[in-house]
Amino acid sequence: MNTFSNIPRQTANPSDAGEFGRFNYKFKKQTGGPGQYAHVIGRLEPCEESFIFENRVKGGDIPQHFIPACERGFREAMDKGLLAGYPVTGVKVILEGGSYHEVDSSDRAFQFAARQGFYQGFARANPIIIEPVMRVAVETPSQFFGSIQGDLVSRRGLLLDFETLGNNTAIRAEVPLGEMFRYSTSLHSLTSGQGRFSMEFACYRQVPALVQEQVIQKAAASRQK
Repeated sequence: MNTFSNIPRQTANPSDAGEFGRFNYKFKKQTGGPGQYAHVIGRLEPCEESFIFENRVKGGDIPQHFIPACERGFREAMDKGLLAGYPVTGVKVILEGGSYHEVDSSDRAFQFAARQGFYQGFARANPIIIEPVMRVAVETPSQFFGSIQGDLVSRRGLLLDFETLGNNTAIRAEVPLGEMFRYSTSLHSLTSGQGRFSMEFACYRQVPALVQEQVIQKAAASRQK
């Protein structure tokens, strides 16, 4: 993903399943007055960009003037997705067809149908939570190396390498940003104030299944309060 955000995000997870990412959503409502009607068919695919929309509608199944409303609906759905309320990234939406009503169809109806269609397809796309991972460089007196190493591992850190620099040791690791909270205080305590560190964004990476379940449960509990 080419856009860095300091919060976790969601994305589609590749699969060979035949229904992967497919949506077929029809919005039909009659209220006694003018009705509402919109029907969208298509699929979602993982992609390297934050969002791609591709219109493959042919034969006037959806009039061209309703296509921008469909795209707005898909983009709106990406603001929260399905997992823990996090925004979605890395998804290509392919609109393949649908149908409309001469009287009851409108921009508003197609925007709503597209939003619901996205949720339908995303639920079939094996959605996962991904989190920003930071490249962390720590320099510490060598006598504290073991403590620093253990602390980074406890933060789900992946140790890349280390190098001895005289009486000091330089450690390089990749650590989820969410686990770096109050790291400066921890490092100061572990090294008697002699350690220092820097970090920069490295990549997004899938959250472990157990952590993802904990995040989802926490979000659900928060909504119930």
